[in-house]
Amino acid sequence: MAISNVASIIDPSGKIEFIEEISVVIVAQDLTPTMMSLDFLKFSGIVSKEWELSQQPVLNPNLAQLNFTNGVSINAQPRSVTISESLSNKPAENLVFHTVASKYIEKLPYAEYMAFGLNPKILLPFPNSPSSAREYITGTLLGSGSWKRIGTVPVQAGVNLLYHLDRCQMSISVSEAQLRKSSEQVTAILFSGNFNYSINPDSNSSETRMTQVANFLNNWKTDLEEFREIINQKFLDDGGRSDSIGESSLFPGQTL
Repeated sequence: MAISNVASIIDPSGKIEFIEEISVVIVAQDLTPTMMSLDFLKFSGIVSKEWELSQQPVLNPNLAQLNFTNGVSINAQPRSVTISESLSNKPAENLVFHTVASKYIEKLPYAEYMAFGLNPKILLPFPNSPSSAREYITGTLLGSGSWKRIGTVPVQAGVNLLYHLDRCQMSISVSEAQLRKSSEQVTAILFSGNFNYSINPDSNSSETRMTQVANFLNNWKTDLEEFREIINQKFLDDGGRSDSIGESSLFPGQTL
């Protein structure tokens, strides 16, 4: 997770807060990073001409990287482009990553689209309890076992889970992470989701493939809401278990 692209909202009082980011990944056979110049994005209307970069862009045959001051980032590699946005407690109606992705697809109707993914992330920091993240993963998620007592320091672990939904395949990974606040490092738990949509292999028409990708993008609210509910209810709260962590809800009063 690109921590520099999201806004840390750790409360000075030590209260557990969270950081969110969401991205869409579009895969197409003929996409190249050199197509992602700022001029192309603005002249084509994919991004607003008023948008400003937060740092110097990167543009070469292997990588394009543009970070904007409004929290949107566009990263391209050969055959794929990733459009990300820091949520930073923004209401759903203020998010624009999906609009950028929709315009991008619209402006490239003849691209040979191959796959589409929506990737929400939640970073849950523990500024006053550095061991909580590790204890949650190795204790609550993985349980007990002698495998934890090897070596001279507590084992560090991650969990990868795969689910099959009606509309797509969903994976969730849980891992320990570090982020820097001022001059100190804060331990955190990173929940990374992926809603993986596949293009129908029998779709030979570019227009049909583009329509499929556009339809997948329309699921972004459903995907984000489901991911949030799963993390809140199945991982952090889990029916009020005594070993659960975090607040009763990470998103009090927020709706999509």
